[in-house]
Amino acid sequence: MANVTLEQRLALAVRIAEEAGQMIRDAREQQTFSQRLKAGIELVTDVDVAVDQLISQRLEEHFPGEARLSEELSPEEALHNPAEQLWVVDPIDGTVNFAQGLRHVAVSIGWIEQGVGKVGVVHAPFLNDTFSAAQGLGAFCNQQPITPSDADSLESTLVGTGFPYAKAARKQLLPRLEAALTYCQDVRRNGSAALDICDVACGRLDAYYETVSPWDFVAGWVIAREAGARVGHLIDVPEDVPADLFPEQLLVTTPKVYDAMAAMLKQADR
Repeated sequence: MANVTLEQRLALAVRIAEEAGQMIRDAREQQTFSQRLKAGIELVTDVDVAVDQLISQRLEEHFPGEARLSEELSPEEALHNPAEQLWVVDPIDGTVNFAQGLRHVAVSIGWIEQGVGKVGVVHAPFLNDTFSAAQGLGAFCNQQPITPSDADSLESTLVGTGFPYAKAARKQLLPRLEAALTYCQDVRRNGSAALDICDVACGRLDAYYETVSPWDFVAGWVIAREAGARVGHLIDVPEDVPADLFPEQLLVTTPKVYDAMAAMLKQADR
């Protein structure tokens, strides 16, 4: 599609995400999917693969030749040498939730141009929520404008986070978790990074921190930023990686608590 506007990209991404969501709902109702472990620790179902193929097919129909980075086909070079126009897709964010019958499951579709996230759609088929945003156009949930909360202290901050699949990597996260439990209102672990970030964007959570993969956060990042949340990293972003693709040590908060959250989490590591 030549000269396609951001509005058109966003509308198509919403349509594709909702079609994928219907496929996910149908698969759960029929309970016919198989499961396996990727690298011995990460759950993958054949629904992940089928939904990824559907999204890839639809993107290729509408945006032929544009590069794609997804959990099911993840070329590492995309981080250090991203295409000028790049779709970043997670067919099912929250695969364990999906397999267990839990509701925090999302389709995440983001679009990056020249290293800047410009379109984001996060569709939660079991929660009936579709978050969407494009650069300069605001952020929405089910077509209603969203904004972050007005929490202004750590004591009033409800924090979302998550933990890696590798058990050995979890132990080093405990000091930060302890700090959040000590100084903040409380902590939630819902099992979908994309939805955690969107929950900050719409005020259900006040802060979120985690290290994830690019496909987990790109779409939500655009949505949160457009909603007026503050987004950043707790470490320096490498010079050769666009910040909007760098998935390590993310921090997304309502604007008034960003600095306090960043200071608290960094202090916990010392």
